[in-house]
Amino acid sequence: MSFFNYAVSKTIMHVPKPIVSHFAKGYIAGPTLADAVQVTKDLNQQGMMTTIDILGEFITSMDQAINFKNDGLNILRTIDREKLDANLSIKPTQMGLLLDKEQSFEIIRELVAEAKSLNNFIRIDIEDVPVTDDTFDFFRRLREEFPGHVGTAFQGYLRRTPQDVVNLGDGYQNYRLCKGIYIESRMDAWKHPQAINRNYIICLEQLFKQGAYVGIATHDELLIFEAMNLIRQMGLKPDQYEFQMLLGVDEELRQIILAAGHRLRIYVPYGEDWLPYSKRRLKENPMIAQHALKQMFGLNKH
Repeated sequence: MSFFNYAVSKTIMHVPKPIVSHFAKGYIAGPTLADAVQVTKDLNQQGMMTTIDILGEFITSMDQAINFKNDGLNILRTIDREKLDANLSIKPTQMGLLLDKEQSFEIIRELVAEAKSLNNFIRIDIEDVPVTDDTFDFFRRLREEFPGHVGTAFQGYLRRTPQDVVNLGDGYQNYRLCKGIYIESRMDAWKHPQAINRNYIICLEQLFKQGAYVGIATHDELLIFEAMNLIRQMGLKPDQYEFQMLLGVDEELRQIILAAGHRLRIYVPYGEDWLPYSKRRLKENPMIAQHALKQMFGLNKH
């Protein structure tokens, strides 16, 4: 790790909001759904799909969860009305998981039912370890009722993930596989980069063997190389998987993936509550800050 990356990862949680805002430009669609719609239209024209996510976490009442549900319903209906190639990502805690599990389940169920009625899809995002079991429980229950319209995610840095992959292999399978960005204990998560990458590929190979549809979510070129190698070895067709990347990150790599004939989905977050998301992403990927600094000082120009 370079000194710059080390410094960003250690200090980003204490950086003032205006500075984070500058670094975050380009990685968030904007404060409104209209912003996310315009970004999605632009990406669709370039041959990319999107998943739209409204930012917000740490809710304190079920009224807030219901508001987020209504936002989600509006997103799904807007996607349908605007004929976007997009789906919706949600976080269980944003929908009240930590406040009332069963009411949270019913809120998410309503969203998935709406997605089915519109022939769309809900991704139930994975969060930190304390809510992982409940998230998988929600997915199990919903995939029985709405197969083809709901999926969840795995985090490649968690020690438990290879077993979770097997445990969830007994039904409809649609997953995002990412490295993971939450700060977890060493007891729960691998810390060595090579161990994380090996765990990721072990999980990806097992998912492919189980016949799962996988969103291969990474900006790590080595992991993308390994994934493409597995795809080639196993003779998978482009409609059996997709690659996924964050908005604004490594646009050249995006083009490489598309040029190789693979499908690509871009994560398009929007909303006023962008600060916690931005800090986590900068901590995970300090290259975002480095890229922003180069743009600020015109160092990317030739």
